[in-house]
Amino acid sequence: MTRAAALLPGVLAPLALLLCLAAGWPLWLAGLALLPLAWLRPALRSVARWLGLLAAGLGLLALAARSDWPLRAYPVLVNAALLAGFGYSLRHPPSAIERFARLTEPDLPAAAVAYTRRVTWLWCGFFTVNGALALATGLWADQTTWALYNGGVAYLLMGLLLGGEWLVRRRVRRRAEQHG
Repeated sequence: MTRAAALLPGVLAPLALLLCLAAGWPLWLAGLALLPLAWLRPALRSVARWLGLLAAGLGLLALAARSDWPLRAYPVLVNAALLAGFGYSLRHPPSAIERFARLTEPDLPAAAVAYTRRVTWLWCGFFTVNGALALATGLWADQTTWALYNGGVAYLLMGLLLGGEWLVRRRVRRRAEQHG
């Protein structure tokens, strides 16, 4: 199983929350969306495996308690895990973004390595702010606001950051080619 397929339930969980709200079902039923993570855990790396087990546990807790509160912790935990992973990569190179970049360009020049390090810092900032907003909406917002932010707005912001970084990277690369 590919990593992308193994991560699919985690991405679909916020959408399940939105569907529950739209259908008028109790939000704790969306806990079912997190349960497949327990079976997919062997396909995931160790940190993601533990996050998957924790997410599946939150799903079970939500179902058992018939409460959405355990589910509200899920986006906070995901952001914390991503922040920890990206932050760890800054202390123990190569940085997370450098690793991604080397998948398509194994021989990165020194300037590109420095750039990927700055982008990794940017993602750490994003995960910090997004995690704080996930926590704030989990603690103080109503179900609809929480689900809209964590199941829609957060993904939109992530997409905007990805797209913006891609545009900046193209510009930086073009400039380096002109001066190199």
